[in-house]
Amino acid sequence: MAKESRLEAIRRAVLRDWRGADDPAHPDERLHLPKEFLAAILRQAGATEGIDEERLRAMWKEVAGDFVARHASPVSLKGGCLTLHVLQPAMRFHLEQTKGVLLQKVQQAAGPGVVKTLRFSVG
Repeated sequence: MAKESRLEAIRRAVLRDWRGADDPAHPDERLHLPKEFLAAILRQAGATEGIDEERLRAMWKEVAGDFVARHASPVSLKGGCLTLHVLQPAMRFHLEQTKGVLLQKVQQAAGPGVVKTLRFSVG
């Protein structure tokens, strides 16, 4: 046992010389886990608001109907603004004409305060 402690002392001395310092008392002392920062990062990116993508797509298909859902799909929901990607300008014109009714239906389906406005982008 005396041999092991002597070897351990030599090992510590070599490591101290090589590192330029002693071993830290608690190696995990300054270790931060991702979960400590994840909520703040998601909040800053705007990802904590709204609803999940699958539920949003299903809700849009139910509210808009099959034909419209095939020609316009939800892209993002940020700050209460639901952005829809529309395939054709004619469909965008149609959606702009029915925007008020669509917004009411989307708000009822999504719940209070989730969707405040609709935005259409053609492309």
